[in-house]
Amino acid sequence: MELLIRNGTIITAKERFMADIAVNEGKIALLGRDLQIEANRTVDAAGKLVLPGAIDAHTHLAMPFGGTVSADGYQSGTRAAACGGVTTVFDYPIQRRGGTILELIASKKAICEQEACVDYAFHCCITDLNDGAILSEMAQAVAEGITSFKCFLVYKKEGMMVDDATLTLLLLRAKELGAIINVHAENPDLIDLNTRRFLAEGKTSAWYHYLSRPEFVEAEADKRAVHWATHLNAPLYLVHMADKEGLEACVHAKESGAEVYVETCPQYLEYTCDVYKRPDGRNFVCSPPMKGEESRLALWHALNTGFIDTVATDHCPFQSYEKDWGRDDFTKIPNGCAGVENLYPYMLDAANTGKITFEKAVEVCATNPARIFGCREKGSLAVGKDADIVIYDPNKDFTISVENMHSNYDHTIWEGKRLHGYPVQTYLRGQLVYNNGAYVGAPGQGRFVKRVPGERN
Repeated sequence: MELLIRNGTIITAKERFMADIAVNEGKIALLGRDLQIEANRTVDAAGKLVLPGAIDAHTHLAMPFGGTVSADGYQSGTRAAACGGVTTVFDYPIQRRGGTILELIASKKAICEQEACVDYAFHCCITDLNDGAILSEMAQAVAEGITSFKCFLVYKKEGMMVDDATLTLLLLRAKELGAIINVHAENPDLIDLNTRRFLAEGKTSAWYHYLSRPEFVEAEADKRAVHWATHLNAPLYLVHMADKEGLEACVHAKESGAEVYVETCPQYLEYTCDVYKRPDGRNFVCSPPMKGEESRLALWHALNTGFIDTVATDHCPFQSYEKDWGRDDFTKIPNGCAGVENLYPYMLDAANTGKITFEKAVEVCATNPARIFGCREKGSLAVGKDADIVIYDPNKDFTISVENMHSNYDHTIWEGKRLHGYPVQTYLRGQLVYNNGAYVGAPGQGRFVKRVPGERN
């Protein structure tokens, strides 16, 4: 055997138990108590938890936005992922008018083959159907393992928004192919109306980023997306859910039997819109923005009751000098925050302090993303699965700082956040890539995850 992890407490989405894990050729080969085998490397995990590697199903690496490009490229972003226990990341390349899905994905894969430090997959953002050519190409994309596509119901002026007819066509085509449509739901007309009014009144601070797109502006679009998906009987994945009213619409749809999946992010679980009143409020600007305390509490409740399916990050950091472009005009602030290295530690801290269970953390950060998006070899610790393994010390205290992160940004919204418990090792397909604070892997170790359509249930 290549690797033997002894004496740890295994955590799955359903249970916990003491067991050893044996790894060979990148796969979990054996799982059981007191395995009497020889291995090239033996690790004693006594007193620690052994978890499946997390899947961050929502990142934006090397993404052009707001006149710049997100601070983390494919190398630094996936390096940070490994150091936070994330062993698979999903990126969101954006198709533009005249562009094809497969050419776009091929260009990103070529970069990742050289740079990726963890495994990777793609949701392709569709912005134009190219007179129907995209609908035809989706079949080939699904056959090649691209089984999810994203639509923006916002960013009209940026040329990224789709109208309801395009959304409908994509929902129906995805349903036909066993794929799924991911939706960023906000109402652009209300945002633009509010923004023009605030700027005319000289209201330009980061606080007005929130007021330009408050709860009901997101909720209206959430409800519209759920309405179409429900009546078309098509699967829907709503990304970065942040508001109570929209969440309630999803809960109702799920209770009625609709195939609706809900994702939220750590920033919406931790912060409220009050951060935009801070002197550094522009650093927290993302879309949708953090909402009020009522929404924050509703998200935690839905997480505990099973109505939130996944937690991902929407990782899209920018440098502080770029955020400062909007010091006197919130519309000039590049939208996005860091998070990929903080996802698993944050959710595991929530488990360690009793907000959720460790099983729930594994469910929403690993098992559910793998199931929803067809990552057959990922998401759980079971014989035959990829040996993506995280060893977590529940007694290790850790304070997040830009100085101990592994990304390429110069600030983080998580600065000073104290966590009780922290990952101490990450294995990617059985290879050690993170060890006690240090990245020890190599760029290019990551592999493309070819996904399987229609296996969500």
